Amino acid sequence: MNNVGKAAAVSAFAGQALPAVHAAGDDVIKVALIGCGGRGTGAVADALSATNGPTRLVAMADVFDHRLSGSYNALKRRFADQVDVPQDNQYVSFDGYKEAIDRLSPGDVAVFATPPAFRWVHLTYAIEKGINVFMEKPITVDGPTTRRMIELAKKAEEKNLKVGVGLMVRHCRARRELFDRIQAGEIGDLITLRAYRMHGPVGSAFSGPKPDNRSELMYQIERFHSFLWASGGLFNDFYIHQVDECCWMKNAWPVQAHALGGRHYRGNSVDQNFDSYAVEYTFEDGTNFYMNGRTMVGCHDRFASYVHGAKGLGVVSASSHSPGRCRLFQGHKMTRQNLLWAYPQPERNPYRLEWEDLIEAIKEDKPYNEIERGAVASLVSSMGRMAAHTGQVVTYDEILNSDHEFAPNLDQLTFDSDAPLRADANGRYPVPLPGITREREYDEQFMELI
Repeated sequence: MNNVGKAAAVSAFAGQALPAVHAAGDDVIKVALIGCGGRGTGAVADALSATNGPTRLVAMADVFDHRLSGSYNALKRRFADQVDVPQDNQYVSFDGYKEAIDRLSPGDVAVFATPPAFRWVHLTYAIEKGINVFMEKPITVDGPTTRRMIELAKKAEEKNLKVGVGLMVRHCRARRELFDRIQAGEIGDLITLRAYRMHGPVGSAFSGPKPDNRSELMYQIERFHSFLWASGGLFNDFYIHQVDECCWMKNAWPVQAHALGGRHYRGNSVDQNFDSYAVEYTFEDGTNFYMNGRTMVGCHDRFASYVHGAKGLGVVSASSHSPGRCRLFQGHKMTRQNLLWAYPQPERNPYRLEWEDLIEAIKEDKPYNEIERGAVASLVSSMGRMAAHTGQVVTYDEILNSDHEFAPNLDQLTFDSDAPLRADANGRYPVPLPGITREREYDEQFMELI
């Protein structure tokens, strides 16, 4: 049987920097997976496939037994010799992350792919134990957790830990060359940026009523894209890539956001998401970045990011995250005659590259800490989401310094805990009401208006 434990408080940091390990380049890097859904399984597959390993999966933790066993079986079939996770190293509990991390040694890597709300909880323990980390995006969902993450970034740096964040586009070699060319002025000063993520319903973003055989807490964790406390909603979990890559090309973060959005044709859905978002981000120099998202069946689909300069156009993403198919054009029409540069095809997979970059940093003891950048990208995503949900202009400073934490005390959850969000008598959860709930993104007292 899988191990089952109870939640416990996170203990204090040990303040001493750790010596470099794996510097010789021939030690196996052990991996523990915390959060065994599809993305966690994919992240470990990328780790085990890294060409600069060797790596080995030695521990797994989740709060759902079926997800852990499904992930284990899939990885064992594909990487039989690199998956060594006996039953004693499989943990189904809220504090199983501690036991999984305890199976590692300095120089090894813990993978965090649970719902994003738990990132600060798991990272705190990994830093205490002196363990390197790879964690999926987003890594914060509100202002208080962002401030907490920025402090944890400093703790990790003090201990010389290597921490990667799953904004894999930053490791794409095509985008890196595109960034260099844009910064060198090949299309002039950037004047407008725009991005699109438009397709059908995605992940667990749209949810019907809770089944009778599932506790409210476990239902919300299982359907985490549906609840702002757990994931920041579909805007944060899915649109963060477009937000991050465009801000990267601008080489700046926006100072405010103004937005609109709405819910359409939702039937008995009880989630907190809009299904359309249009955000106008503004940078300090007055430049605008327009982020457009839609998750509706039967509409025109688009998945791309563009930057417009005074002299031309840059393609950041063409039809998905990978391959980027990055190009530069003279003027603003994407024609063969206007093509200035195109990154050679085929491209290497950035999901694999982010792992090879992390492993290289571990083995060669290079500085490697993506926490603060990941936290700011998450915050900027939250800024756009909050602007849409409240109908207000939201500034960077306002959301960073907000005191509204969706779900405090997540380090104390057990299977018997109440859910951070409670349904009304009809099984409905509060949804954003722009112009009515203006200071926060939802308010239980306005449930009767839904």
